[in-house]
Amino acid sequence: MNDTTFAVLGTGGIGRRTLEVSQHKDGLTPVAACDRHGVAMDFDGLDVEELLEATEGNIDSGPGTDAPRGTDASRDDDLETDGGAAASSGVKQHGENAGVVASAQARPSEDPIQEIIDHGDGIDAVLLALPNYEHDFIPRVADRFVAGGYAGVLVDVLKRSRVIGMLDEREEAFEDAGITFVCGAGATPGFLTGAAALAAQSFVEVESVDIWWGVGLKSGYEDNRGTVREDIAHLPEYDIDTARTLSEDEIEAVIDDHDGVLEFDDMEHADDVLLERAGICDAEDVTVGGILDVERDEKPTTTTVSVTGTTFDGETGTNTFELDDATSMAANVNGPAIGYLKTAVRRNRAGEYGVFGPAELMPGF
Repeated sequence: MNDTTFAVLGTGGIGRRTLEVSQHKDGLTPVAACDRHGVAMDFDGLDVEELLEATEGNIDSGPGTDAPRGTDASRDDDLETDGGAAASSGVKQHGENAGVVASAQARPSEDPIQEIIDHGDGIDAVLLALPNYEHDFIPRVADRFVAGGYAGVLVDVLKRSRVIGMLDEREEAFEDAGITFVCGAGATPGFLTGAAALAAQSFVEVESVDIWWGVGLKSGYEDNRGTVREDIAHLPEYDIDTARTLSEDEIEAVIDDHDGVLEFDDMEHADDVLLERAGICDAEDVTVGGILDVERDEKPTTTTVSVTGTTFDGETGTNTFELDDATSMAANVNGPAIGYLKTAVRRNRAGEYGVFGPAELMPGF
């Protein structure tokens, strides 16, 4: 009962790193991984090392999105696998087979998501490591699991606040299906949201939560195209619609214009609504910003969470949680995502179904 089997939808940066990190966790067995080209499935456990080696540098950049076939999330044929405009150069693709099908464990599929759903009885949890360039994308993928009779855990690492409401609208359907859905389970939201929930425990009233992150992309833009594109959508001159249509050259130009360092203020990150739904503070009292260095390993700034509030005896103070600069984005996204996944499996086995944010899995406020 303590072992957990899981599947990963999407084998880009987050999906690949989740598989890698899972090898260092006890009681966790990856049994399936898919992208829009195909699916790898082995209920004795995937050979993660082989899969990662076979697909290294072989992330498909052909037409379509990272959304596996069979979902209308892949309806825009002029978009590439990280959700951006198609790259005619075929960047990050080599050999005859694209994406996960390059692995000896995988095979082509016309509907990889449905194959995961059809084998759901052997899958305790599914991590949705897919780009979210349409706000209703992740909710629509979740709808397929409900319709397919899946009962278990779904975990996403989405960022945008407005998507949480779409998932809340489906809570009754999740409960009826026996699904425990954890939304926003990466770094921010996710790890840092949970840190804010812990830091708030000193107070009886929280005045503000300030999240400031720093990321240095050790593997560069080429291995993090989806992440960079989604972050560009937070720059003042862009939004989610304009960012998703940028070509590779245009993305490179944005990076060059900022000397490889992108700074963000007052981002639409779901930490705000997730802390509000946990009763910690109002969404408007949460601010999120940070600095992304696309060209250097070192973090351009230290990641901190500062929670200011009033204690029961009338004192005002600020609790600050700080991440060591040595911890990478991959460690701070995928480690917590797996942790929330394992916690959600325990909740699901105890009969707790519906929609949960990361702060709701921490001590109550």
